[in-house]
Amino acid sequence: MKLHDVNEGITKYKKRRRIGRGSGSGHGKTSGKGHKGQKSRSGWSQKVTFQGGAMAMVRRIPKRGFNNRFALDVATLNLRDLERVFNDGDEVTPESIKQQGLLTSRYDVLKILGDGELGKKLNVSAHRFSAKAQEQIEAAGGTVTVLPGKAPVIKNKMKPKTPKNRD
Repeated sequence: MKLHDVNEGITKYKKRRRIGRGSGSGHGKTSGKGHKGQKSRSGWSQKVTFQGGAMAMVRRIPKRGFNNRFALDVATLNLRDLERVFNDGDEVTPESIKQQGLLTSRYDVLKILGDGELGKKLNVSAHRFSAKAQEQIEAAGGTVTVLPGKAPVIKNKMKPKTPKNRD
């Protein structure tokens, strides 16, 4: 094999297979579905998890734990990170935190935690604060502003149906 042979015959866009266009096309008559059987019929489909009639792996593997799809994504940030990135007297907001590259992922609520020491006067705005973080920010001469956060989604409980009056 030579170096120029490596990519030979590889095309970026493969030509679409036109089925049901006569026997000369090579995909005529049964259109590549063979003769008879379930798979040859129109409307046939198979579940992605189907494994030849055996119990599907998805159903065999035990499920553990709990996943609350309505839970808020809480991003946490420690005071040591704020100390490292921001200067004395800076305004710390979720936008400025994103701009500095401290948090890049998507979140619903930002919480400031009290791990580390804070020696700078910062005006911090976030959705939540730990008691220790709030204490340290105010002790350094900064201010704490609590932003309105997303309210957790609460499903409405179904009301019992009342019978209609039949007079």
